[in-house]
Amino acid sequence: MASFLFTTIFCALIYLADFFMFSVGTDTLSANQTIADGQTLISQNQNFELGFFYPGTSGNRFLGIWYKDTPDVVVWVANRNDPIKDSDEVFFKVAENGSLVIIRDETIIWSSNSTGVTSNPILQLLNTGNLVLVDKTSDFLWQSFDYPGDTRLPGMRMVYNSNPGLEKHLTSWKSNENPSSGSFIYRIENQGLPEMVILRDGVKIYRSGTWNGVYINVPTFYNLVYKPGLVFDKDNKLISFYDSYNNSILTRLTIDQSGLLHRYTMNERKDGWNLVYTIPKDPCDDYGKCGPNGICRVDKVPICECMEGFAPKFKPDWDFQDWSGGCTRITPLSCPNGDGFLEVTGVKYPAMLGFWLNTSMSFSECRDECLRKCNCTAYAQPYINNGGSGCLMWFGDLIDTRVLPGADMNQNIYIRLPVSELESPSDPKNKKKNRPAKVVLISVASGILISVVLCVGVFVLARRKRQAAERKSEDLELPSFSFATIAAATNNFSEENIIGEGGFGPVYKGNLSSEEEIAVKRLSETSGQGFEEFKNEVILFAKLQHSNLVRLLGCCINGDERMLIYEYLHNKSLDYLIFDQNRRTMLTWPKRYDVIMGIARGMLYLHQDSRLKIIHRDLKTSNILLDETLNPKISDFGLARTFRGDQFMARTRRVVGTYGYMAPEYAIDGKFSVKSDVFSLGVVILEIVSGKKNRGFNHRDHHHSLLGHAWLLWKDNKALELMDECLNDSFIESQVKRCIQVGLLCIQKLAEDRPVMSSVLFMLGCEGAVLSEPKEPGFFMERSSVDVENVTPTSKDSIRGTITITELEPR
Repeated sequence: MASFLFTTIFCALIYLADFFMFSVGTDTLSANQTIADGQTLISQNQNFELGFFYPGTSGNRFLGIWYKDTPDVVVWVANRNDPIKDSDEVFFKVAENGSLVIIRDETIIWSSNSTGVTSNPILQLLNTGNLVLVDKTSDFLWQSFDYPGDTRLPGMRMVYNSNPGLEKHLTSWKSNENPSSGSFIYRIENQGLPEMVILRDGVKIYRSGTWNGVYINVPTFYNLVYKPGLVFDKDNKLISFYDSYNNSILTRLTIDQSGLLHRYTMNERKDGWNLVYTIPKDPCDDYGKCGPNGICRVDKVPICECMEGFAPKFKPDWDFQDWSGGCTRITPLSCPNGDGFLEVTGVKYPAMLGFWLNTSMSFSECRDECLRKCNCTAYAQPYINNGGSGCLMWFGDLIDTRVLPGADMNQNIYIRLPVSELESPSDPKNKKKNRPAKVVLISVASGILISVVLCVGVFVLARRKRQAAERKSEDLELPSFSFATIAAATNNFSEENIIGEGGFGPVYKGNLSSEEEIAVKRLSETSGQGFEEFKNEVILFAKLQHSNLVRLLGCCINGDERMLIYEYLHNKSLDYLIFDQNRRTMLTWPKRYDVIMGIARGMLYLHQDSRLKIIHRDLKTSNILLDETLNPKISDFGLARTFRGDQFMARTRRVVGTYGYMAPEYAIDGKFSVKSDVFSLGVVILEIVSGKKNRGFNHRDHHHSLLGHAWLLWKDNKALELMDECLNDSFIESQVKRCIQVGLLCIQKLAEDRPVMSSVLFMLGCEGAVLSEPKEPGFFMERSSVDVENVTPTSKDSIRGTITITELEPR
């Protein structure tokens, strides 16, 4: 009897387990089976799950696919533009006709429209993340990979098709809480030679460069993990682009809400996502950065220059590093008999706006054909692996040309110029030969004139040795403004025009014209910073180009006067807003989060993406300026230092910076590195979240700084109490907590415990990032109850405004 009862119960359990199999997790779903809120469908090897999810705190529900180990990383959303906005019970179901549907109260609110299945359909979530509908023949009747969202997974194809309804591309989310279609699209563009482009509201902001027979000449990041696959039609037109699947590693490509492409791989050792690269990568990636007939060189300062034979169309704009007007020819073309070509090697070809392509013509025939066509402005070989054949010609202005560092030197373009602009028109490589007699005479006359000037200069140098010595050592590489121009712009340096003052000296607002506003930083006679800091900022800052760095327009040197001229930013500095009881309300939480992300991007550029590896050494809220849209821009590079690519740390006996922002190893031992900047960023993040200054912070229950207070709240699971109370109506809890945790990770006492800037940016921007627990912060000690703001500095400390210099002796 007992045996019979055991057998009956066992069979019943098997039956129940089979009946409820789909609700607790399976990799298939048959017709009329359903998934409700809280239930999931899992992939074969449990890499992915499908179910209903709630992005952020929006309260809306969506059906999506996410990684099982990082459920916050959603890779596909079914009803992205049809949110479920109430709490009614909903189901996801495979209908008998083969459609996938979401049903609420017996009403279909979303459907895949995949009808016409005659046999029993089966829905399966593959280990690739592809949700597929199959019949008994195992053919794919429908698949989620045909409807990409913001993420491309290995095996998912991007498809070019002249019919927009058949094209497959990536589209960004509107926000972290709203997966509906955003402003940015990443797609294949095929106008003869295919390339990848990013569009914002239909306007091109990035292009990879055209297919050259070997690769699409974006800076190459391909390897065995995410090697691309390309499919061409019979006319050699790219119709499909995908990452070949390697199941030994997880990787994904995502376009975010700001239009940036991010490549991630899963680091199984750290159980988290690793950011491999971001596109656009540098300023030269911005579409049309240098305007028509300009060429972008990211390793030069300034990055834009006119092609040879061309000059800036609007010289004043060019001097202010506004290159959008581009360049125009110095001498008109002399078609058909008076033109030649200048070879420019290793370039991303210009955009294919007006072009002609012939894949069978020889290269010499291409040159002759371009000369015959008076409107042909350049020609090149379209495929570098085609044995010297093929012809690509451009007509009109050349847009979005850049030099690719390390690019294949076979990818060269030949720019059409009149013979008078070429040094040797018969030589295709334009080697210097046979200078015209006029040029020789001018050179001789110039040499005589230079000799006379040098003689006069020697006499002047003898009388003004000190001033001339300083100028002789300078190579500012910046536009120079006259003293009279700056004096007129600032109303003769009127006190009414002063908008701030720092360790360098006063800062004046000025007007070069009715539309051109500037900020003028004038070196004060009593300034603790001298010519070295001035020279450092000019030479270093002139080499930097990033949307989150203040733009340096030029300088002025007149006798003892030294001035730096910047773009004027209407919303002043970050500390002017966040530490003021009234103005702080301008910075809602979404704005503060954007400011944090912008600062992090700017610092990543300094540490990793710029040509120079730069340690700022004085990052603080007063050195973060805000433009009219509250976009943050890092300023004040007078104390910055450059590192070699392989250099990690340096040491100085002269510690410069600001109390409250300096890392322990820097303030105590004079050691500075990228990790000391990370510490400063952590302080800035916590100040932005809290609306409180680190220095001078007071609390009724203890005498810790803001950093110590944040640490105590974190340990007590009360992190949200750190948040500025004026954010109560706008904050996103998950973002605030993540920013606090990242801030605490940045201010950890030991430099080796702090993350590098790329990890900081990844952790801040990725909802699915797994963050480690922060350790004790630097300077975690209670102070005296005496107001630290009123402490008199010792003889070894001198406080200049907000800049503190401390002389330290080596141990």
